[in-house]
Amino acid sequence: MKQEGKILETGFPRGIGKPATRALDAAGYTELKELATIREKELLKLHGVGPKAVGLLRLALEEKGLSFKS
Repeated sequence: MKQEGKILETGFPRGIGKPATRALDAAGYTELKELATIREKELLKLHGVGPKAVGLLRLALEEKGLSFKS
């Protein structure tokens, strides 16, 4: 994964941390836009994904005009 600025190639923000990035990868999420298909609550169930990571992911989604599933 090439890092450019604050966003990785996948669209995931760098600040979410390595544990959250690994958890997303292990769950099969490879691009930010894929997170618009799930609820925040489901994301928080992944080991390594905490409130800080979810908040940063929410902001990254909003920048793309997306949001977590309601």
